[in-house]
Amino acid sequence: MTAAVMASERNYDPVISKLITSLKETESLTDEQDLGFLQNLLQSKELNALVNVHSKVAKINKDDRIAPLLSASMQVLLEILELLAPRCHISPLCKEIFHLLQTPHLQSLLFAHDSIAQKDFYPHLPDIPIEVDEDEETIKIVQLVKSNEPLGATIKTDEETGKIIIARIMHGGAADRSGLIHVGDEVIEVNNINVEGKTPSDVLSILQNSEGTITFKLVPSDGKLDQRESKVRVKAYFNYEPENDPYIPCKEAGLGFQRGEVLHIVSQDDSYWWQARKEGEKTTRAGLIPSRALQERRILHERTQKETNGDVKTENDDFDREMIATYEEVAKLYPRPGVFRPIVLIGAPGVGRNELKRRLVARDPEKYKSPVPYTTRPMRSGEVAGREYLFVTRAKMEADIAVGKFIEHGEYKGHLYGTAAESVKSIINSGCVCVIGPHYQALKSLRTAQLKPFIVHIRPPAFDELKISRTKARARSTFDETNSRGFTDDEFTEMIKSAERISFLYGHFCDDEIVNDDLTEAFEKLVKLANKCESEPLWAPASWVQ
Repeated sequence: MTAAVMASERNYDPVISKLITSLKETESLTDEQDLGFLQNLLQSKELNALVNVHSKVAKINKDDRIAPLLSASMQVLLEILELLAPRCHISPLCKEIFHLLQTPHLQSLLFAHDSIAQKDFYPHLPDIPIEVDEDEETIKIVQLVKSNEPLGATIKTDEETGKIIIARIMHGGAADRSGLIHVGDEVIEVNNINVEGKTPSDVLSILQNSEGTITFKLVPSDGKLDQRESKVRVKAYFNYEPENDPYIPCKEAGLGFQRGEVLHIVSQDDSYWWQARKEGEKTTRAGLIPSRALQERRILHERTQKETNGDVKTENDDFDREMIATYEEVAKLYPRPGVFRPIVLIGAPGVGRNELKRRLVARDPEKYKSPVPYTTRPMRSGEVAGREYLFVTRAKMEADIAVGKFIEHGEYKGHLYGTAAESVKSIINSGCVCVIGPHYQALKSLRTAQLKPFIVHIRPPAFDELKISRTKARARSTFDETNSRGFTDDEFTEMIKSAERISFLYGHFCDDEIVNDDLTEAFEKLVKLANKCESEPLWAPASWVQ
């Protein structure tokens, strides 16, 4: 029976079958002992199993059926164990699952899954042997096939030597997948063209004009940086368009994104340019984005220029200069049974957030509750203490404000009003969903790891739609103490300006937004968001999860 037939019968991998056939054809030219060894190796179950695994792994991002849904399953497992631990003595099922999730086989399987999902399996070039002649310069020749995909590497001129070196390797790109090109490698030739004395632009022109296989002659760097992907995820707090960035090293290597998108930061080795992918995208190649330090410098520079030119005047009452929104590290926050995140509705005065809050509470009063505010004004006829307000003396409320017991407070017509932090915590601890509609400045004290709020910005539509919808609904102006008239055009304009201001100053803190052009539709969306908050893992500041 021929080797090819044997391979066919045993369902060997096609590549291995071809190798076995080639060996058979060179049998007369090959040492019999070597031939036997190679045939036994190629026909071994162990090698075929490894090749089969390699083939499956290589299909990642090419076959949607096996694309990983997440790359941190071990983190999820640890979070589940934390949730199960206090319930083991109550439920035998919880106890069984708790012990099952700690078995070495299952944890090893999840660890292997995460390694593959994070692409932590590419080959690496062995270190250069130490025992080399001092006068001998090691050269390596690397060939890459040019395609529509960028090579995934950038180059620069070494400031000391003037030589062309590899500046960075883009994670998941062709150069990274080869495992043969590393940061710091010196470029000697590209397709037999000596690059000595040439600029990076000259070398890029050579690459752009090359077709098919590109051959690099390189001098390996003394030490190679670790290319293992980080697990950091961040939420972007600004828009970025690499094609309009004059400072990016390579516009084609840039990754554009919008404010609010979650990015997987795969490398922070460079002080100014990070490598990232958009979370959830199946592309393998990372792109360049400004680092936090670089973006903060840019924002400070832009602010300083605008303030110097008098183009903008920053109001210190609600804006902290030290708070520069660039990126925030995030992680998935999983719902916990019986512990609900408070729902915080912010918005411009008159936009309808209080009406949405009232409707949500009225929908299920046993589940949704709002804290009773405090006030120093006298009780009016028909009011009941603890129902509309909690009535206290001014001295008492001022003392509590001084020690930080209120998440928000203000003064109206000589009387203090406010919401106590303990009132919010009491509702949460009772197993209910706390719903509040504070002034947007209260987000500074509300957005904490203890409360973990789900923040929704209620926004008005454009002016014409706003005027039509409020007129149609016969909405009463909240700017009128007696609520006896409708909104004026100036009040509509002020509402829109206030919403833009909130979005600019605090929009990055919001988990979602609702445009209140139709109250019924806006309320339906709010209900959906409330259900989503209770049932789905959502991105939240990493400090809330750790």
